[in-house]
This record gives sequence, C-alpha cells and structure tokens, in this order.
Amino acid sequence: MAECSALRAGCLVMAAGNASRFGENKLTARFDGQSLFSLALAAIPAGLFARVTVVSQYPALLEEAARAGFDTILNDRPEDGISRTIRLGTQAMADCDGILYMVADQPLLRAGTVRRVVAAWQERPECIAAAAHNGNRGNPCLFPARFFPELCALEADRGGSSVIRRHENVLLLVEAGERELFDCDTKQALEILKGNA
Repeated sequence: MAECSALRAGCLVMAAGNASRFGENKLTARFDGQSLFSLALAAIPAGLFARVTVVSQYPALLEEAARAGFDTILNDRPEDGISRTIRLGTQAMADCDGILYMVADQPLLRAGTVRRVVAAWQERPECIAAAAHNGNRGNPCLFPARFFPELCALEADRGGSSVIRRHENVLLLVEAGERELFDCDTKQALEILKGNA
C-alpha cells in the first residue's frame, strides 16, 4: 500500500479548444459569478498532484493559470484538435506515474470528486480511473503511464475515449454527481445548468 501512495499523478487541464458549437471562447463564460476556466482551476485539490499543466491557445487563460502556480503550455495549433493538447501535456508530464485529463467546461465538478478519482487509481494503479454517474463514464479520466504512448499517438479530434474503448477491461468507474459531469458545449447547455432554460 505504501508504494501506491507514492505514485506521482499529474493533472492536465485541456483548455485549447475552439468551442465552435459555443460560438466564442466558452471558458470565459460566467457561471455563478466566475468563469468556467476559473471554476475548473478551483476543482484541482491543493497539493494532490506532482504537477499541474494547463494547455490552451488563449494567452489570458495561460496567464491566469500561471498566477495560480500551474505550468502552462501554449497550443499554437488548436485546429489540429484535442489530440495535440493531449500530446503536449502528456509529453510535458511523462515522468509522472499517471495523468488526470481534465476538461475545463464542467463548472460543477468538485475537488472531492477529483480527489476520489486519484485515490481509486492509487489503489489500483493498473487501471484507468474515470468519474462516472450510474455507470455512464464522464470526465475527468486518469490514465496510468503505460497508456501515454497511445495517448500521444492520437490524431485530429480523437481524445482519450478511443483509448478507453480499447481497454475497457481495466476501466475503473468512480461515482460522481450527475450535474458534476455536465459539460457546457453550447450556450444552451450552460443556460440549462444555470436553470434558466
């Protein structure tokens, strides 16, 4: 058990998308008085990760992340899709035993849920640990280092889900609140979450 607790986890905050369905940079949209991006950073438990890296195409978001004490990487080719964000972040934290991949548009995600996903992986470090509700997988997902080559080989807008589909036998679901896993891909989705639609 001691060796499990010594496992070093990184956290990759993926904040580089073009948000074409939202119509503008959705991560600056407000929810409960804060931007979606600020709420994502607030869901990262202090001291839990060996390293936190934020990848974005937006300099203002990278500046905010740097002020919070996180590492930052500019994705200068966001049109290449999420695979480039995953590759940049994974390569930067390749010395970690696992990386939690976190989207930045889940404003109700709680730090306690992030902590439980990491704890579940530390108990079973051969597994991919993912937040889920009633058996339905969501984000974030934590991949052990043995999957880094597959993640780095992703292309275009293919994300970690395609890796998970090839390894469902080692998928470990960690129960979370349904609303925590709700992501805001459109303005309508954000309004629904606010209770305005």
